[in-house]
Amino acid sequence: MPEAPILRVESLRCVWGERTILEDVSFDVARGEVVVILGGSGSGKSTLLKNVIGLVRPAGGRVLIQGEDFTAAEGDARRRMLRRFGVTYQQNALFGSMTLLENVLLPLEEFTDLPAEARELVARLKLRLVGLEGFEGYLPAAISGGMRKRAAIARALALDPPLLFLDEPSAGLDPISAVGLDQLVLDLVRSLGTTFVIVTHELASIYTIADRVVMLNRGRMVAEGPPAALRDESPDPWVRAFFRRELPPEDAAA
Repeated sequence: MPEAPILRVESLRCVWGERTILEDVSFDVARGEVVVILGGSGSGKSTLLKNVIGLVRPAGGRVLIQGEDFTAAEGDARRRMLRRFGVTYQQNALFGSMTLLENVLLPLEEFTDLPAEARELVARLKLRLVGLEGFEGYLPAAISGGMRKRAAIARALALDPPLLFLDEPSAGLDPISAVGLDQLVLDLVRSLGTTFVIVTHELASIYTIADRVVMLNRGRMVAEGPPAALRDESPDPWVRAFFRRELPPEDAAA
C-alpha cells in the first residue's frame, strides 16, 4: 500500500475582498520529495505558500500535514502540528541583534523543555549541518547573503521537522552561492530524508533540485510534473514557453 503524502492541498481557494487570488489548487507532496511552486509575477505562488503554512486562512479547501487537517486545527493541536514543518522566508527573518546560535536556539526555547545545555548542543549541530560551524557567534550582518540563507535553514531544522518550506531561497544570491544552496537542499534530502516545498522562479535551480513542479498562472494550477517533461512535452504552449524563456504565442495564456 503506498505511503500517504506528507502534504496534501485540497481544492484550496483564497479570496481578498472581492478578488479571487487562488481557485481550486490541489496537489500532493510525497515524503522525501522536492516540489517547486512556480509561476510568473502575480500568479499566486507566494499567496499559496502563506495559505499552506497557516499565515492566511483559506476561503475554501484544506491543507493536510501527515494526514491531519492543519487548516481546521486550533489550540494545542495546531501548536503540535506547527512542529512538523519549518519555514524560511525570502528575507531570512533572522534577528539582526542576535547571533546565529541565538537565532537557531529560538524555536528550541519556545517549543521544547530541553535543558539549556542540550538546546545549545542541538543548535550547534544544526549550524554544522548547513556548513556554518565556527560562525555561531556571528551576527547576521557580519556574514554573506548565502550564509544567512543557510542560517535560516538551520533554524528551520531546529525541531527536526520532516517538511521544510523555502520562499525564494536563491533570491539575491550570486550564482556560486545559489549553486551551493541547491547542493545543500539535495544533501538534506539524501541525509535526513527532508521533504521540501520551494517557491522560486530560478529555472537553473529548478532543473537541479525539483522532482516535480506545481505551476500557477492567474491563481490556477496550469501544470504539474517534472520540469524537463513540462518544458518538452506540455500541451500548454504558455508552459513550454515559460520553461524555455520564450515569449508565448499570442493566443496562449498570459
